[in-house]
Amino acid sequence: NETYCAVFSTEAGQKRYILQKMNKQIFKDPVGLMENISGVTSWLKKKILENGGDAERETLNIVNDRAGAPYFVDKEGEYWRAYLFIEDATCFDQVENDEDFYQSALAFGNFQRLLADYPADTLHNTVKRFANFKKAVEEDACGRAADVQKEIQFVLEREQLAHTLVDLQDAGKLPLRVTHNDTKLNNIMIDNVTHKGICVIDLDTVMPGLSLNDFGDSIRFGASTAAEDEQDISKVSCDLHLFEVYVKGFLEGCGGALTDLEVEMLPMGAILMTFECGMRFLADHLEGDHYFRIHRENHNLDRARTQFKLVWDMEQKLSKMKAIVEKY
Repeated sequence: NETYCAVFSTEAGQKRYILQKMNKQIFKDPVGLMENISGVTSWLKKKILENGGDAERETLNIVNDRAGAPYFVDKEGEYWRAYLFIEDATCFDQVENDEDFYQSALAFGNFQRLLADYPADTLHNTVKRFANFKKAVEEDACGRAADVQKEIQFVLEREQLAHTLVDLQDAGKLPLRVTHNDTKLNNIMIDNVTHKGICVIDLDTVMPGLSLNDFGDSIRFGASTAAEDEQDISKVSCDLHLFEVYVKGFLEGCGGALTDLEVEMLPMGAILMTFECGMRFLADHLEGDHYFRIHRENHNLDRARTQFKLVWDMEQKLSKMKAIVEKY
C-alpha cells in the first residue's frame, strides 16, 4: 500500500491522519478487505470501552466517507482509506530488547482475548498454501525449479507437517479464531511514555484462522537469531530465551482465552508458520517474484533458505520448546 501522513490545521491545533491507497494488485477485493477491518475494529472498540480503555489509541479507527463507507474511491477507480493517527507511540522493525518483544506478545495475546468470541467465520478467507506451492513447482514459470531442487524437496518431504493443524481444525479440535497473520513487532504500537504495547495495526491480513498461526509467525520473525533474508544460513537458529519471553507474554495477554490443546500446540505453530512462510518465499521465487518485494537477485530464495534452516533448527529443539510452554 502507499501510505501518507495527512496533517490538518484545526482551531484546536494540528490533527494527523494515516491515508493509504490500497494495492489492488495484492488485495483483489478491497471492499471485502475493509469489511473485515471495519467489523474487527468495531468489535475491538466495544471491548476496549467495556474494559475502560482508550478506544482511540488501542485500536485502529477508520475515518468513513460521507456516505458512511470505510473507504474512498477516486476518479481512477483506486481505493483509499484513512485512519486516525495514533499519537505518542512508536513501532520498531527489529527486536531491540526483551521488554519490547514481551510487550508485542502481550498485545497480540490481548488481541486474541478481545476477539475470542468474534464470529470468525464471517471474515473473508484465503487459499491453501501447499497447493499453491505445488502448482508453482509444476508450472515453473521462470525456469528456476532445476536450480532449487534441494529446497523443493525440503518442502515436499514435509507435506504431512503442513496438514497437522488443518487436520485438527477439521476434526473440531482447534477452534476457528480471528487471526492477524502478520504478527511482526513492527505491527505493534508501543507507547512512548509507558513503553507498553497499546495497539495492533496493519489489519489487512485479518481472516479466520488458528491462534497458533499468529503465535507462530511472531516466533518465526522475532526469535530468529538472523535477519529474514540472511544469506549465511549458519547464523540462523531459534533463540530459546526469546521464545520463552514471547510465550510468557502471549499467554498472559490471552488471559485464558485459549484451549488446552491450543496452548500445547504452540511450538508446532512456530514450526508450521515458519515452514509456510518459507514455502511462500520459494513459490514466489519460482513464479518470478511478483508478491514479495525483492532488492537483489534471488532475494526470495535467500528468504526461503533462512526459513527452512529455522524450521530444521526448531525441529531439533521441539522438546525444549514444549517444556517452556508447559512452564507457563
